[in-house]
Amino acid sequence: MKLYGFFRSGTSHRLRIALNIKGMTYDQAAIDLRKEEHLGEAYRAVNPQQLVPALEVEGEVMVQSPAIIEWLEERYPHPSLLPAHPRERATVRAMAAVVGCDIHPVNNRRILEALRHRFDANDAAVNDWCATWIGAGFDAFEAMVDAHGLTGPFAFGANVTVADVYLVPQIESARRFKVDMGRWPRLQQIDEACGRLEAFQRAAPAAQPDAG
Repeated sequence: MKLYGFFRSGTSHRLRIALNIKGMTYDQAAIDLRKEEHLGEAYRAVNPQQLVPALEVEGEVMVQSPAIIEWLEERYPHPSLLPAHPRERATVRAMAAVVGCDIHPVNNRRILEALRHRFDANDAAVNDWCATWIGAGFDAFEAMVDAHGLTGPFAFGANVTVADVYLVPQIESARRFKVDMGRWPRLQQIDEACGRLEAFQRAAPAAQPDAG
């Protein structure tokens, strides 16, 4: 496996976590978004959408982190990132979608670059934009954690699920945009619990070979 990604990319981060949990070994090909390497012809040949991550497996390339994580779950079902019961699986997927569908897409790099260059947003305005959507999403996520009523250190009880895989990189991003996490004590507890696991530690942006 070869993972094309960027150390600070939230989508690359979540995929690294999932790969680590599944016990996969993979090489990394760093695509430096700061230098716009993703917009070059070399990477266009890998992923025509020119976004990270992309995962090459046996000569074929998969794109879009939700699809790749679902493929991992189907291809390597143990340890599972989803509960056994269909209703609970839907709940966990919905929690992940709060991040994957509602927070991240409006805060990703190309949106923020458009705010800066097309609408003259300064850093304070960009941070305020990010905080708005992160705050709304985290309010919902924490309410969903409270609603299922399960005990345990993670987003859905005693076991790591895809909800944690999505949440932790988004918390990393929230801190980068100077969002005060004190508003969501339960999410902070989940983040701390995940941070004690090797799969999450090895996936952290600061631990990547292209960090810096």
